[in-house]
Amino acid sequence: MEKSNPNVYMMQGNTACAEGAIAAGCRFFAGYPITPSTEIAEVLAYRLPQVGGNFIQMEDEIAAMGAVIGASLGGVKAMTATSGPGFSLKQENIGFAAMAEIPVVVVDVQRGGPSTGLPTHVSQSDMMQARWGTHGDHGIIALCPSTVRETYDLTIRAFNLSEQFRTPVLLMTDEIIAHLNEKIELPEPSTIKIINRQKPTVPPEKYVPYAMTDTDIPPMANFGEGYRYHVTGLAHDETGFPTNDPAKIEEQLLRINRKIERYRDEIVEVEEFATEKMEVLVIAYGATARSAKKAVQLARENGRRAGLLKLKTIWPFPEKEIAQLAQKVSRIVVPELNLGQIAHEVEWATCRALPVVRVNRINGEPITPHEILQAIVG
Repeated sequence: MEKSNPNVYMMQGNTACAEGAIAAGCRFFAGYPITPSTEIAEVLAYRLPQVGGNFIQMEDEIAAMGAVIGASLGGVKAMTATSGPGFSLKQENIGFAAMAEIPVVVVDVQRGGPSTGLPTHVSQSDMMQARWGTHGDHGIIALCPSTVRETYDLTIRAFNLSEQFRTPVLLMTDEIIAHLNEKIELPEPSTIKIINRQKPTVPPEKYVPYAMTDTDIPPMANFGEGYRYHVTGLAHDETGFPTNDPAKIEEQLLRINRKIERYRDEIVEVEEFATEKMEVLVIAYGATARSAKKAVQLARENGRRAGLLKLKTIWPFPEKEIAQLAQKVSRIVVPELNLGQIAHEVEWATCRALPVVRVNRINGEPITPHEILQAIVG
């Protein structure tokens, strides 16, 4: 910390995630140690008791996900953090949280796979698992930082979105960003926007936990505050109790999808760099966006008009923003540390109207700026 500015730190990405969670109001963490996310748990084990929160190491990833769901039902902002194998184990309870509309934040620090894979090496191969890892039709929000400061900011935003929309939100970071140390300036706490869940304004006897509202987001009562209601992963009606009524089932399932879709414009966040008068568009996210930005700078220095679209929100997918920029270029380059999971979505968003050049790596090593530059030059 600099003496001249108490808000300036040299901070690791995982530490920024933990501190961002506390700033957002997180007061409960349950998890199980797994590389490369363990520092998040280590920091919160120390920091949460200092702010009146609770940390618990569970027996496995399944239990950890269940614990944060229970904490959230009790009115506490709750988070868990993991990596690929643990993310797989959490999927059933992520689906439960989606169906029961319980706000929780899940951090996935991506590493190489499948299976145990590459525990200490980087990957971006969980992007499709983030969207469809749990079964059934459901909306999901997934954010992706590419700097230490963005990790802090997007962790706060993950909590805000989770509370606002009564849904699990995923923070899809990766081993490079998680273990990167950067000098960052944290915002003053008074300037941080914090969103808390909407509570019911009716007495307990009139409360309907899954009521159809104008916003598609019903108020959420906390357990222990006099409100009693049924919570289940089964298809249910507005009372929360299971139902076999096709009309009620469809009504509720359409609503939990619609509450994400109708607000996609305020959820989706992207960042443009050097997109004026460009011929080639690079689309990147996470650690790879850092190499992509340098590649675009090098291309511009060498007379090649390239631009970068950095995706901070992965799901809902920014197809509208991509489609608009695609009209200005002759081709698109998508570098990512997998075999083309987001490139496939880019092709869909552009209706395959122009070439989408893939730059992929799955051996645990990062993609360099010069490799992306080579794809830009063609």
